[in-house]
Amino acid sequence: MSTTPQRHSTAEAVPAPPLGRPDDDTGAFAWLRALGPRGRRAFGGAFGGYALDSYDYFTLPLSMVAISAYFALDSGQTGLFTTVTLVVSAVGGALAGVLADRVGRVKALMLTVITYAVFTVACGFAPNYEMLLVFRALQGLGFGGEWAVGAILVAEYATAKHRGRTLGAIQSAWAVGWALAVVVYTLVFQFLDEGLAWRVMFFTGALPALLVIYVRRNVSDAPEAAEARRESREKGSFGAIFKPGMLRTTLFAVLLSTGVQGGYYTLSTWIPTYLKTERGLSVVGTGGYLAVLISGAFLGYLAGGYLTDLLGRKKNIALFAFLSALCILSFSAIPEGANGILLAVSFPLGFCMSAIFSGFGSFLSELYPAAVRGTGQGFTYNAGRGIGAVFPTLVGFLADSWGVGGALIFGALAYGIAVIALFGLPETRGKELA
Repeated sequence: MSTTPQRHSTAEAVPAPPLGRPDDDTGAFAWLRALGPRGRRAFGGAFGGYALDSYDYFTLPLSMVAISAYFALDSGQTGLFTTVTLVVSAVGGALAGVLADRVGRVKALMLTVITYAVFTVACGFAPNYEMLLVFRALQGLGFGGEWAVGAILVAEYATAKHRGRTLGAIQSAWAVGWALAVVVYTLVFQFLDEGLAWRVMFFTGALPALLVIYVRRNVSDAPEAAEARRESREKGSFGAIFKPGMLRTTLFAVLLSTGVQGGYYTLSTWIPTYLKTERGLSVVGTGGYLAVLISGAFLGYLAGGYLTDLLGRKKNIALFAFLSALCILSFSAIPEGANGILLAVSFPLGFCMSAIFSGFGSFLSELYPAAVRGTGQGFTYNAGRGIGAVFPTLVGFLADSWGVGGALIFGALAYGIAVIALFGLPETRGKELA
């Protein structure tokens, strides 16, 4: 027997690139391979956290009609639920950002998830309107922080080339959680009396506790970014993002977040009520329309992620701000009885108002250095959410005289504010993160 080793062709001798190598960037899922094993585990934790964040958030808007009837509330009082949630979430998000810079992304992520899960369940036990308002406000502390912390965790693993679509995929988790909430809502409200059903919806908000176990065992901070934070003399603080070199960026980023989230939360808060009260749809009918809207949202998040890498962060946001405003005006102008047209407009409305968010995770992460990235992103995103809460509240107070459909036009105004804010911010596509 010959002991001479066999020769192999050059093609056979070259091994396939290992999964997760940054230069293995071909194919539809190159962005996922480029994260590497640890990055993919972080992606799973952030995706799950944001999906369940969305689920817990939508337990209220979907149950709003039943809660209003149970406690005999007017439109202004129901609108106040959303305002309180979003204003307190601004505080929670800002604090979570500072915490992420000081103790790490993963620890901050677990804390936010536990907070929003505990107080969502507590809402189900509320004996009166005032206590429900308090519990919902406290839920906002965790709700506000989860996205910012999770987005930064994944952004620091992602390559510059793929960061937009990677964070766009994280954003799509919001549609997944929203869809899950609609499915549970449809089932619960079909089989239980409304007076009990809204409480059961809140009780299901305990699901995120399972995610915390996964994150604790499997997820860690990106090593390079963690090292950069340790070596930096500057630690996360609100003062750091208001220094002369960062003040302009912070103010315009808050304005941008205000516009985008003012428009979004106006729609997400009031569309279920609009469909049920002004369009006369049943629980199942409302669920069907929302299914079309959410399908558009899911695809919008994914498409927006690719476009933010292709066009740039600013152009993607400007494009979908314009289209979202146009869709709102079209949606609110559809005459009574034309529910088929309403259904057709629901898909592009969901697509556009979600695609605009896809660039947010990458854009805000790229505006700040590692030492204050959590603080910067947490504060600007959530301050915008808190200020943007004025828009759904305004709709609530105007709904009695204008009708919900007529008042929704204020969502279009919010998107105009977002476009104005872009003039004060730099383009960051292609920026590497330490």
